[in-house]
Amino acid sequence: MFDLGANAWMVDKVLIATWETIYMVAISTFLSYVVGLPLGVILVTTSEGHILENKGFNQVLGSIVNAVRSIPFIIFLILIIPLTRLIVGTSIGTIASIVPLTLAAIPFVARLVETSLKEIEWGLIEAALSMGANAWQVISKVLLPEAMPSLNLGVAITTINLVGYSAMAGYCGGRWFGNTSLLLWLSAL
Repeated sequence: MFDLGANAWMVDKVLIATWETIYMVAISTFLSYVVGLPLGVILVTTSEGHILENKGFNQVLGSIVNAVRSIPFIIFLILIIPLTRLIVGTSIGTIASIVPLTLAAIPFVARLVETSLKEIEWGLIEAALSMGANAWQVISKVLLPEAMPSLNLGVAITTINLVGYSAMAGYCGGRWFGNTSLLLWLSAL
């Protein structure tokens, strides 16, 4: 039988690791949407035939997003250690793990937002333009409100993805729920 009193230190460690995981993932999700949402809007609106068409800019931005997305997270995590140290002063710990989690999620979020916005029927955009709406009004009054259910789903997908990424961040010094739970489970054997 599991004696909670004798193993209180294990319960404390699991609770702390759970809180740190929630903290890392929540902050990273928020920050990735602060940057990724506008980036996704720019990817859509500058695409061919859209309201702010700029093919060259769109291709360069799309290539950068694809290049960052294609790097496996564990390699990305190691590559940006110097940047993490520059931003937070260390590359180890919960706060330091937020930097690579956020930077890895930004292009992921941008593509999710782009996909959500491309689902909007062109007729709605055309109707807004025919009524005299400018680009900002089309974005804020048509694109984002119409895509809101899909954008909300994207937040859930991003959060789940970041929980998985946080497991890898644990190998580079970030504390996370799975790392502590595994160690506690092994120590109980």
